[in-house]
Parts: sequence; C-alpha cells; structure tokens
Amino acid sequence: MTEAMLDRLRRISIRDQVQTGKPEDRKLLQEWQATGVRFAAAGGQLEAAYYTALEKLLACIVPMNGSDPILQEGGIYLGCWLESTGTINAELLSRLIPSVSKTTYLAFADQQREDGLLPYKLTENGPSFRQIQLVTPLARCVWNHYELHGRDLPFLKTMYQAMSRYDDWIARYRNSRGTGCVEAFSTFDTGHDLSPRFWHVPDTPYRNDAAAFHPDSPVLPFLAPDLTANIYCQRLYLARMAEELGESGADWRAKAEASLDNLLRYCYDEEDQFFYDRDRNDELVRVQSDVLLRVMACEVGDRGLFDDMLRRYLLNTSKFFAKYPFTSLAMDDPRFDPSSSYNSWGGPSNFLSLIRAPHAFEHHHRYVELTWVLQPILSALSKAKRFSQTLSPWTGEEGFTETYSPSILCLLDYVERLCGIMPIGSDRLWFTGLLPVDMDHGEEVAGNTAYGRTVNGLHYELVNTPDNVTVFREGRFHIQGPAGIRLVTDRSGQLEGVIGMSVRTIEGELRYQGTSIPIRIKGNEMQLYSDGDLKTERDIGIIYPSYR
Repeated sequence: MTEAMLDRLRRISIRDQVQTGKPEDRKLLQEWQATGVRFAAAGGQLEAAYYTALEKLLACIVPMNGSDPILQEGGIYLGCWLESTGTINAELLSRLIPSVSKTTYLAFADQQREDGLLPYKLTENGPSFRQIQLVTPLARCVWNHYELHGRDLPFLKTMYQAMSRYDDWIARYRNSRGTGCVEAFSTFDTGHDLSPRFWHVPDTPYRNDAAAFHPDSPVLPFLAPDLTANIYCQRLYLARMAEELGESGADWRAKAEASLDNLLRYCYDEEDQFFYDRDRNDELVRVQSDVLLRVMACEVGDRGLFDDMLRRYLLNTSKFFAKYPFTSLAMDDPRFDPSSSYNSWGGPSNFLSLIRAPHAFEHHHRYVELTWVLQPILSALSKAKRFSQTLSPWTGEEGFTETYSPSILCLLDYVERLCGIMPIGSDRLWFTGLLPVDMDHGEEVAGNTAYGRTVNGLHYELVNTPDNVTVFREGRFHIQGPAGIRLVTDRSGQLEGVIGMSVRTIEGELRYQGTSIPIRIKGNEMQLYSDGDLKTERDIGIIYPSYR
C-alpha cells in the first residue's frame, strides 16, 4: 500500500490538476511547485476537493491598483481585510505561496495613515479606515512568516515600525474610559455581523470615524475582551521583534502585562469562567460567543485555564461543540440562530473561527482534542460544491457565499495538520500519521493518503495507512512508526520526538536509522528522542467532550 501511494503522489502534476490560463496564475503555481507540496488520497473525494481548493485559491490572489498580487477575501468580499485576509489567511498561505503573504502584509503597512491607523481593508478604491476590525494579532502572523522564510530583517523592521505606530493609535483613541482595555465602538470593529453581542449597537463607528462612538448610545463604548487580548498578544510579539532588531523588549512586555491585567480585571467573569464585554454602565454583556475562542487564540492564560474552557464550553455539545464545530454563539442561548444562509455570527459555524482555532489548541499542546474539529470539517469540505463563509453546525452543508479564501485555506491547512508535513517555526517539521474518518453516513472521505513537501532543498514524502506512518527523504525510506502518532524532526529530518495523536495508547515499533525502537505513547504525550531511546517529556492527558 505504501509503494502504491508513493507512486500515486509522484505522478500528480499540479499543472494538470489546476486549470488556468492566466500568466500570473502560472507564476503562482511555479512558487507552489517550489514548495514540493502535493497531496494524494486513495478513495473518497478529498483529493479532488484539495485541488479544487488550490484552483479556487488562485482566483483569490490578484493585483490591486497595479500592485503585485495580494490575497483577497473572495466571494462577495472584494478586497483584503485586516481581521482575516491580512492576518490569519496570509499566515496559512505563507506555508504554500509565501511571496503573496509577504506582499499582503506589506500592503497594509504601505497604506498606513499618518496618525498610525492601519486600514481595516484594502480595495480597488483604496484603503479604508472607517473601523478597526481586529481579531488575529498581525504581529504573530508576521513573526511566523519571518521565522518560516529565512528571517528577512528589512521586512521585519518595516512591519515592526508600522505595528508600533498602530499600537500608539489604539492606546490613544480606543481607551476613552481609561481602563487600559481596548474599546469596541461598533459591531464591525470585531467583524461580528448580526451577533447578539452587538444588538442595538451601530454597525460602524460614529460618522465613520474609527476614533468615535455614537454619543447617544446607551451602552457604548464596550471594553472588548477580544480586542484587548489582540493587543496583549500583539505586544508579546512586538517584544520579540524589538529584541530581534537589537532593541529592548522590556517596555512591550510591560505593556502586554498591563493589557492582560486589565482584560482579567474588567472582562473576565469568575463565576461563568467566560470573557464578556463590559458596557458604559459597568454591566457585563452576557452573550457567550466565539469571543472565547478568539481570546484563547491570543495566548491568554495557562493550560489550566484553557482546559477549563474546553470542559465547560469549547468541547461542550450544549455550548459550542456542535456536530460541525465551532458555533459562533452558544447553542443554549435563546438567541442562537443556526442559519448559515447569510453572513451571520449569531449561530452558524464560520470558517474564520475554524482557521483561528488551531493556534489556541496547539499553544497548550491539545493536539488530540483539535483532531475532533479537523475530522468533521474535512468530511464536510470533501463533498462541498463551493467554498462558503458559513457552515451549518447541524448538517455541515455550505452556507453563505462562495470561493471564500478562509474556507479554501481551511481545507488546505487541515489536511496538512491531520495527515501532512507541516513546517513549524524556523527549525521544525511535523509529520502527522492520521487518516480522515468517515464521519458522514459512512461515506469514505479518503483512503490511504500521501503528502509531499520540500524543505531547505530536501524533499520529503509521507504515506499514511491504517497501520503505519512512513516518511521518505529524497526518495529513500527514512522513518516508520505505527499510525496515530506525529513525528517531530528538525528541517534536515533528524528525529527529535513523537507526539501521541489518538485517544488510544499507541504501541508498536519505530524504525529509524537502521534500528527498531519500541514505542508506547498516550494521547497528547510528548516523547523526546535521544541516542536511540524515547523518553517522556510531557504527559498532560486528554480533555474529553461533555454533554452538559
């Protein structure tokens, strides 16, 4: 089976898979080919969906106002949004077509206003500054791109300077109540269209001025947990950047700590163990929404806090853990509306939530729990007819709009995290030995799979079967172990460790460098490899789904 899958993978031609006649697309495909990324699956529809996604992705990468091509949101959204396209979307794209991610990041810095405000979106009509619209921290995305692609100091310096000026703007204009929290002046500041969180609040800031809220609002401004967490995380990464550029990061870390203190003081409710807005009347806005996942993805709190959030909310089937997670509003809220036929954050699962989620889980080493999200979403995407913004949390059917870059990138990203080869930081690779599960009606998603990627001039291939995970380097056998584990190596393929990726304890043998090593590893357990032996480094157990 392994040899058959290798042969299938090696016969795949990206040019044959993707139909395009545009010269700019051919250039992008050349860059994709340089990464060596290929995916093959025996059986099911996932392989076909994967290459359809690649073809649709190219439609979302276009020049704007004579610039080099940048990533656009897609669907009905004609432009590039800072909350998504300019951050998390570009972060995922960076592993596949890095030049476009770099150009997209720089486009926001290039269009920064003189007073420091970054545009919330870029369109053919120019930059727009009507609101702020923050979710994923830009600094984290920029730092990850920097580490993945050779530590480009001029790029880092440009982005650092732009984000430093932006931090000054936020501190000056979004702290009108003097709490140190970042304030929401409108619904669109967080991109939460139709969410009950913002019922009876204007969609946009007062007179389209990002520095003003409507003076007659009975509740504005909100002390916003997701906006405050964003700036907290921004400052952590700005500290790293400052030190990388030869400056002190101490001031940034002090500012980050202040942001965290204020977030917990004003927006965290101890009784509910949830993060809420606090309105102008000092009342908590008790709407349980995907704000929780946003805050967690900004690296707020320790693993203990995250584990509590998993038990009580994120893996709770009466809260956010729908059949196709995660809902944008808690399912036991009477305002919950599962309809996915329009742009709504009032209930349906949104692909932006789905691509933001992995960082929250992986930051706390909750790898097994994350697979329970990857599996149903890949099952739904494998048979989708278009790439929508929303997803029915009950049926997995695609909802509003099409050719939407977050859902396209979700498929590509989830395949790599579940059964592919994923570069991590500047010096690490993950080879994950899982297979898609037939979640829906017993329909096969994919049989055996194979994945290829070139890193630092070395070409790797990964083959997954129900029994084994096998890695090839430069066409030769390199490592083999039992299915259900993740192999961790450096970029040259030297084994560094193994992570358990299943609820069951995985047992078998690891074949590496001519030796056979017994392995027994539990879910989420991390074992380090040294001198022919595996030794447990971390064993945190598993948080199971709840049905409260």
